[in-house]
Amino acid sequence: MFDYSSLYQSMQDTPLEHWTEQLQQDLDQIISSGHGDLERWSKALEQLPEIFSSEVDFNTDDLQITTRQSIDALQLETALKELKPWRKGPYQVNDCLINTEWHSDWKWNRIKDHCQPLKNRTVLDVGCGNGYHCWRMLGNGAKLVIGIDPSWLFLMQFQAIKLLMGRDINPSVYLLPMGIEKLPASLNAFDTVFSMGVFYHRRSPMDHLLQLKSTLRKGGELVLETLIIDGEKGQLLVPDGRYAKMRNVWFLPTIETLIQWLQRCGFEDIKVVDVNQTSIAEQRSTQWMNYESLEDFLDPEDSNKTIEGYPAPKRATFIATKPLN
Repeated sequence: MFDYSSLYQSMQDTPLEHWTEQLQQDLDQIISSGHGDLERWSKALEQLPEIFSSEVDFNTDDLQITTRQSIDALQLETALKELKPWRKGPYQVNDCLINTEWHSDWKWNRIKDHCQPLKNRTVLDVGCGNGYHCWRMLGNGAKLVIGIDPSWLFLMQFQAIKLLMGRDINPSVYLLPMGIEKLPASLNAFDTVFSMGVFYHRRSPMDHLLQLKSTLRKGGELVLETLIIDGEKGQLLVPDGRYAKMRNVWFLPTIETLIQWLQRCGFEDIKVVDVNQTSIAEQRSTQWMNYESLEDFLDPEDSNKTIEGYPAPKRATFIATKPLN
């Protein structure tokens, strides 16, 4: 089910080659450890209609997959719903719309024209979820896209989408079930690195910035999207307990504070390309993710505050460059 041989082959004779042996060992160990729900999720993949050929448009907001053969729509939807909750998307497979919790396409459309064109670039997506943005990066021309995320459910959702593309499509997109701490300390290999929706979950934000920097080649570009608060340089929010019902939110800096952190970590050409307060239209409950979502995390009397009384989620996207020297 998890065959990374083509990834190892594509890493040869590239700046990623020195990672190949360690990556293979790490993946073998992770996959052999498995997951308690792996059998159930594997059965869901087995229930998917077998696809031999399809057309895929990686540049549509719902990542349209159109099979060249007739398939059972009910069988398809039933199998895919066994992999709930679907958080990142949307995806469209024939007439089946996987209407995910997040309109991840909105985020992509806000930032895609601000970063360097990805044509022929090697790209890393840190905390990639089920890989939705990885496919969009491929559509933007990337030569190789590697997404990392330790969630097994996200990996199985990625596998489902890849299977539905059919046997004759072998895109250079891979999802590795691991966190950034598994990457070599001085990889220095990727042309572009994305970290979107990860930074505020890290207990040590400066260490995360340095980890991201170490994955980039000299002159490479970082695209960092994270929660921020309004305020001045030096200010930040450290939630007392939960933030928007999330336990693992540690630091929400102001824009000027995060710019300062990026500078301290040695990044150059720092730009803020987007600031957006998350709406309940962008993040919401659906039949594909029927748990609580943003509307439940906000103060019912004041949508500009979280239910705990903190400023409502506002996100900023920063673009920065690793120096050539």
